[in-house]
Order: sequence, then structure tokens, then C-alpha cells
Amino acid sequence: MAMIKTKVLSAVFIASATFGLARTAAAADAPACEVGDTIKFGGMNWESNLILADVERHILEKGYGCQTEVVPTETLTALAALERGDLQVNTEIWLNSVSDAWAHAEKSGKVKRVGELYTGREAWYIPKYTASKFPDLKSAADLIKHKDAFADPENPDKGRIYGCPAGWNCQLIATNLAKGLKLDKDFEVYAPGTGAAQKAALMSAYKRKKDIVFYYWEPTPLVSTLELVKLDMPAYDKEKQLCLTREDCADPQAVGYPENPVFTALNTQFIQNAPTLTAFFSKVSVPFDVVNKTLAHMEESGAETSEVAQWFLKNQQDIWSKWVPAEVADRVKASL
Repeated sequence: MAMIKTKVLSAVFIASATFGLARTAAAADAPACEVGDTIKFGGMNWESNLILADVERHILEKGYGCQTEVVPTETLTALAALERGDLQVNTEIWLNSVSDAWAHAEKSGKVKRVGELYTGREAWYIPKYTASKFPDLKSAADLIKHKDAFADPENPDKGRIYGCPAGWNCQLIATNLAKGLKLDKDFEVYAPGTGAAQKAALMSAYKRKKDIVFYYWEPTPLVSTLELVKLDMPAYDKEKQLCLTREDCADPQAVGYPENPVFTALNTQFIQNAPTLTAFFSKVSVPFDVVNKTLAHMEESGAETSEVAQWFLKNQQDIWSKWVPAEVADRVKASL
């Protein structure tokens, strides 16, 4: 009987020791974030920014053991918050849209450009059916000849150009551009309340075959799925375009939209505190066609951005796994 009890106790001791070693190994394998505070992301409300922020947040949480949070904000507000340190990460900055503000922020030494995501594009568009109806409508300046076709529902004496939501810097640029094109007396540059409202208004008008003219950017599912025609603009000029980004632009001159570098920016104090995470953000880059494919999936599925981020992580592992060390990639894959 004593021998049996000894064997039982030995077995229990061995099992306990094995379990303890397993727990120790598991604890050793668990990632430890190199910053103790919650990492805050700027949540600008357009699809690509929100999806990529959710992708990065999942990698930080599951791959690096960090806590993260997304803070709803607008472009210029987010940049100011990044300077103050209220945000640590701004996933998508469209340089040409905020070039003046970015130059001032970068000069302060409180923010830094760390990763090149992709190159964005911007334009004023009309539907293909509108272009067919008005074959002489080739450029944005030609809109003056067709004001009545684009009548503003709230002010029928003027035409309507659909711009960006209030608070987005592209609305300021579109407004200044309309002045430079001498359209401001005959057209209103309409600012929808949100990005979702902007998209809904355009989709509704398109489905009803209504003649519309609007600013939009790509990669976006809206531009990639609709039959649209870009309106010609005057040649690009760097200094003139820079003036269009300013509220105090005294003499706006019309110029075309250049290709727009889209990059990630970090707060410099965060960079000092988190060199490993900074290395991760510096490597984040997504091919243009993959961004379009991801946004098309969102459009077709009706999924939330967090669900689309999961889809991206499952289906584009060959892309994001290059951003992180192998052991981090393994932890992220195991979490999916």
C-alpha cells in the first residue's frame, strides 16, 4: 500500500513538474510588448485607412503582445494629435492632400515618416453615361457650359460638385480648385457629412443615371467598380498645388492632381520607445492592386473593416509576413 501511494505521489509530482515547465515555456513564448501603454491609431473614416489600421492592430496585439486602440478623428486633427503624442500611429497620410501641414509637423521633429504604403490617385469624375451625353465635356473647365445638368438640389441656380466630407483636407483642395477654374460663382462644392454619406450619395445618383461630377480617390471600390471618366485638369505645378492645400491661399490656380504618396507616420517619442515596432511599421507596404482587391471584397461582402482585416490576414500572408520576423508571423497565423 505504501509503495502504491509512493508511486501515485511520484506520478503527481512528475505531472505537476511537467505542467509547471509547460507553463514556464508558454510564458517564455508569449510576446511582451516593448511599450506598456495602449498604442493609439488615428481612425480616419475612409475604408483603406480603417482596414490597414485593423490589420496592423491585430499584428501588434497577437504578434507583439501589445494593447491597441483606434481613435476616430479627421486628417488634420489626427496630425496635430500625432505631434502632441495623443496618437502614436497615423496609418495613412496622403502627402499631396496635406503637404503644407505635413511639412510643418515634420519640421517640429515630433513626427516622422516611416513607411511607404502605396501611391494613391485623385481626380474629378463624371459617369460614362454623362460623358456620352455631353461629348464636349472633356475637362473640369468645361463644366461651366453644363451647369444646369448638374443642378444643386438645394440651390438650383447653381451646379453641384460633390467634394469631400467637412474636415477632410481634400474638400479644401476641391474648393480652392473650383475657384482656380472660375467655377465658384456657378457651382457649389458640396461637402457630405461623412465618407459613408459621400459614397451613398454618389452610388444613389449613379444608379438613377443622374448626371453628377465629383472628386474621388483610388484605390477605392467605388472607382474600380463604376464606369467613370476622368475630367482633364491643367498641368501639375508643385507650388500652385501646395497653395491649394492652404485655407489662406490668396490666389488659387487650377492644377491637376499628381500621384499621391501614401505613407505611415509615427510620433517620434514612440519611435524612441519602440524601435522593434518602428521597424515593423517601416516595412508595411501593399501593392496597389491588392488594396483594390481588398476593398472590392469589402464592397461585395458588406463586411466590417475588422472582418476585412481578418480576410486580408488570411488571404494575403505572402505580403504581410514580410513585414515581421518569422516568429511574429507564426503567432499571428496561429491567432487567425
